[in-house]
Amino acid sequence: MNYELDIHTHTIASGHAYNTLQEMIVAAKEKGLKLLGVSDHAIAMPGTCHLFYFHNLKVVNRQYGDLELMLGSEVNIVGYNGELDLDEETLQGLDYAIASLHTPCIDPGTMEQNTNAYIKAMENPYINVIGHPDDSRYPVDYEQFVLAAKKNHVLIEINNSSLNPKGFRQNAYENDKTILTLCKKYDVPVCLNSDAHTISDIANTTFSAPLLAEVDFPDALIINTSVEKLKAFLSKK
Repeated sequence: MNYELDIHTHTIASGHAYNTLQEMIVAAKEKGLKLLGVSDHAIAMPGTCHLFYFHNLKVVNRQYGDLELMLGSEVNIVGYNGELDLDEETLQGLDYAIASLHTPCIDPGTMEQNTNAYIKAMENPYINVIGHPDDSRYPVDYEQFVLAAKKNHVLIEINNSSLNPKGFRQNAYENDKTILTLCKKYDVPVCLNSDAHTISDIANTTFSAPLLAEVDFPDALIINTSVEKLKAFLSKK
């Protein structure tokens, strides 16, 4: 597979990542990416940056030789009705937004509560991706989830970090297998992301690529195969 982009990465601004923005850019160029997306954690995550950080992203250049930079945020879902920790004005100023459930920001609910939290977040016009929906600590009705992603034109992330055997998310392999099977059935695109918190992990698909091969997932539904494919998808919402 031709892997042109990675849009879930973190810099030191997130508080628990280890490289600067410039170091991430250099590493992405060295790895041959055409587009790097930096999605630092939004304000409900302990230790992350101030709201002003996201309001000031306009000052950062978006082109570095052959590498394009997109600046977004991994936004926290903080309520079971899809409430987010960034307001509409802030979300409008981002290049894109990933919405995720994190234990420091929301307690795991019932399957119905967690599914509703994701679906309501998808209905937000500024949410483009759902991040790592593969943690069994947050049980989800995956059929409802995948159909809602299709309806609301939102990408479902397959997160390489979740699949790392050293990771903390529970049962991610089986959950991602279920998600991919349903996405294949309903023709729903996915985004392969590294969730890199250090430069060595940028564009890492060590754990996600074998899973895609196992379920024979079609390249046509993988957004990372083309920058143009990503931009066309984002432009429709």
